Amino acid sequence: MDKRKLMLLVGALIVALGTAFAARSLFVGAGTPQAAAAAQVPMGAKVLVAQRALPVGTIITADSINFQAWPEDMVKDVYFVEGEADMQKLLGTVVRNPITAGEPVTKGNLVAPGDRGFLAAALGPGMRAVTISVSARTGVAGFVFPGDYVDLVLTQSVQGGGGDGGALRTSETIMKNMRVLATDQSTEQEMIEGKTRVRAFSTVTVEVTPKMAEKIAVAQTLGTISLSLRSIADNAAELEQAIASGDVKIPSGLSKQQEEALLKQAMKRPMESATTSFVTGGDVSRFSRKNIAPNPAKLAAQMASPVNPGPNMSGPSMSLPAPIVPKGPIVRVSRGKDVENVTLETK
Repeated sequence: MDKRKLMLLVGALIVALGTAFAARSLFVGAGTPQAAAAAQVPMGAKVLVAQRALPVGTIITADSINFQAWPEDMVKDVYFVEGEADMQKLLGTVVRNPITAGEPVTKGNLVAPGDRGFLAAALGPGMRAVTISVSARTGVAGFVFPGDYVDLVLTQSVQGGGGDGGALRTSETIMKNMRVLATDQSTEQEMIEGKTRVRAFSTVTVEVTPKMAEKIAVAQTLGTISLSLRSIADNAAELEQAIASGDVKIPSGLSKQQEEALLKQAMKRPMESATTSFVTGGDVSRFSRKNIAPNPAKLAAQMASPVNPGPNMSGPSMSLPAPIVPKGPIVRVSRGKDVENVTLETK
């Protein structure tokens, strides 16, 4: 190999090495400033963000929102900035548009009490708002706040037919899992030194279906309605029972997110008590009635009326002979909680 070819080969090798070092320096130099720029993003003021997903109609509580530092160039005028926004005035407002977890809360996403369409925004699709009169005794002593879930208990006195003037006192759960929208005319929780203030109220507005609204209107004329505050864990337990019994069906082919959304919606819906839980006076005191005593006059009339056989009886249609109406006086005998009518024989 002559000197000329050797020099060309050495020159090509030097050029290749120089190009490789230049390319390496170019890539390394481009990556380092990018990492430094990402680490030095200037942070601006703290803005209000959602602590969890807030669907439409959610009542804002202290644990649903919080202030968080936000990039300076991304802070907008529609955000609630710490030091400028009053946190107390935001509590009790209602979400107008859905907000995802970690997303800044804008002024257009919330509807304040007193604004037009506030209560309509708090209601779910197809739901109604009903106001119930309560007292400190029937309203859980003021420990019910907007956003809580309650059951309704109806207490009434049913007049018996015994003629002794005694009444059957009953109490039963008629509605379950109803969301509280407001107490009196307030939808906010008053905070004093970081603690929620418990206050008395005379009315409670709850979210129900149209049919439940009709039943509550009648129930308020029958007796006294009391609130029973529900535990958060009750919804999950009752939902599992509803799924096991088939009352709540989950369609096949849903994604995990869609299934979770469907379950959350089912947990929040109000329910009419299918298996009514009730208590009568006899369950509380042995000196009270457990059921309604029969009316002797009505009982005698029913015994005197003819009875037609049912279609399952063979033979031509016929009427049974009327039973003999007792002629003697009827005496009511009470043995503890049991009441019995005894007919005295006449001479």
